[in-house]
Amino acid sequence: MIISIASGKGGTGKTTIAVNIALSLPTCQFLDCDVEAPNAHIFLKPVIKNWQRVYLPIPKVLEAKCIACGRCVEFCQYNALALVKDKVIVFLELCHSCGGCTIVCPQDAIVEEPKEIGVIEKGQAGGDVYFVGGRLKIGEQRTPELISKMKELIDHSSTVILDSPPGTACPMINTVRGSDYCLLVTEPTPFGLNDLKRSVETLRILEIPFGVVINRDGIGDDRVDDYCQQEGIDILLKFPDSRAVAELYSKGISLVEYDPRWKTEFLKLFERIAYETANYNQW
Repeated sequence: MIISIASGKGGTGKTTIAVNIALSLPTCQFLDCDVEAPNAHIFLKPVIKNWQRVYLPIPKVLEAKCIACGRCVEFCQYNALALVKDKVIVFLELCHSCGGCTIVCPQDAIVEEPKEIGVIEKGQAGGDVYFVGGRLKIGEQRTPELISKMKELIDHSSTVILDSPPGTACPMINTVRGSDYCLLVTEPTPFGLNDLKRSVETLRILEIPFGVVINRDGIGDDRVDDYCQQEGIDILLKFPDSRAVAELYSKGISLVEYDPRWKTEFLKLFERIAYETANYNQW
């Protein structure tokens, strides 16, 4: 079973929930897909056993062969190529590595070269948590591509926890797509409600079953509860606002590590997710 943990905005406690679920299970695979700002390793403390660089092909124009016909520029839907004074210029930040420009060039004047976009780390954390973490190279924007490379390492025979990037843009969609269930972590504030609605709309389009965890319960009002009730969305857990929890977070200590009684609560949350997933599949 693949469970993704997502949120419409950053700072809701998404990673906290994801890490504590993972540490409560007998064994699982954990993918930290928030490759622009990974932090699950702070709490899981994995021993990294190996890592690999991730490359994507990018076009290079061979000026000696190029006749400036402009076909590659016309083909590119991302405006990554431009014809300026009989010279083709490549904007690497806009390139999506589709390879189309190399195909349409009548002179074979475009070749592809590898470009490093990040690294993937693999290791093992406390208990039997098999950790996969991605780190996007500074200055790179190819987040979805790095996430896709990470997801190629998913062990489908295991319970898999995917810690998604926040928001509802391509990185989040690329992470949650293919999940059996998505757990949305929100907070009872106007911003939390607004971004929760966007996340719900996204998951409904993707047809992924989901439920909600309300973190820092008690700091706002009941509008998140009211919205979930109106939309028929299950609230699987309410996590109380707590200074002690914030202090643990600042020290990189997980809840289940600090107080084993929390393991029971997160196991109950996992069992509820498994139950909801089974019912959805039967339906």
